Amino acid sequence: MTPSALAELLNDSQYPFRLSPDQTAIAKQFRLVVVYGASDDLMELEGAIYDEVSAPALAFVDTQGLLPDFNTLVSDSQVDKDQLRAYFEREPKGVAIESLWCSDDVYSWIIKTTIPHATFNIREDDDFFCRGIVFSLSDAVKPATGC
Repeated sequence: MTPSALAELLNDSQYPFRLSPDQTAIAKQFRLVVVYGASDDLMELEGAIYDEVSAPALAFVDTQGLLPDFNTLVSDSQVDKDQLRAYFEREPKGVAIESLWCSDDVYSWIIKTTIPHATFNIREDDDFFCRGIVFSLSDAVKPATGC
């Protein structure tokens, strides 16, 4: 299963949206991540990652998954040096995923990223609600820079 094939299956789904158990199993098996906006304040990630982020937001992922929010991590009284080391090893490799609320005249939510991805529409009745994305966790790699 490719991101494009899964996005095609999900296209024109109705809001409220959730992956079915079968879709979740397929996404997990092929390390695919489905990202979409929900309500007016959440960015949902399902499949190879299962999490939600208060939105509109900028979240970061790498090939291991969603990076923790740094401010939340350091405010946790139980955080230890190993968790901080792991964060700082992953952080430079993180690729942004941005959720935008009401940023155009068509969608309530738009999800953007530089990770290679396919898009799909979630509708609320006949109107567009969200333009979500599907990407492979393996592709969540920051492009190399330099000469």
